Amino acid sequence: MKNSIFLLLFLSIAGCATESRYTQQSAEIDSIKAAIGHYVNGDWDAYSANYADGATIFFNATEENPATVAETIAAQKLSIEPLSTYSFDRDKEDLEMVVTDEGETWVNYWGTWKGTLAATGEEFVIPVHLTYQFVDGKVVKAYGYWNNTAIQMALMELQEASEMAAMETSE
Repeated sequence: MKNSIFLLLFLSIAGCATESRYTQQSAEIDSIKAAIGHYVNGDWDAYSANYADGATIFFNATEENPATVAETIAAQKLSIEPLSTYSFDRDKEDLEMVVTDEGETWVNYWGTWKGTLAATGEEFVIPVHLTYQFVDGKVVKAYGYWNNTAIQMALMELQEASEMAAMETSE
């Protein structure tokens, strides 16, 4: 009898366990994997379909400077324009989904972006961290952090060289 009560108590406690708050497999993770593929393929309609209406995006920006999905896509198109190739190393990416104490669902992404500057053939490899908040299967908030200083410096050097060449030919 004593063992039966203990077993019943154990089963009732085990049955009340909450669902997992951490996973590396979920529909939300699959959504982010797909969105990264859409970015690489330039499929901007499919890319934007991952976001809820009114989603706010903070890619290398503070909370005071949110962007819309349309603004983010325009900025991404502009940033890849001088490149001959760009991609993510899909074999070395890492994703996780967590549910916070407040019940928010977030997907975190760590990966490596690679790009080649068309004008020079110079290759860039940049670590990237992205984190997305989901509500009802859609991204409502996104943060992204990466250091693109090397690309910006290379583009500035190209611009300077172009201006110098133009000045020399006009003399």
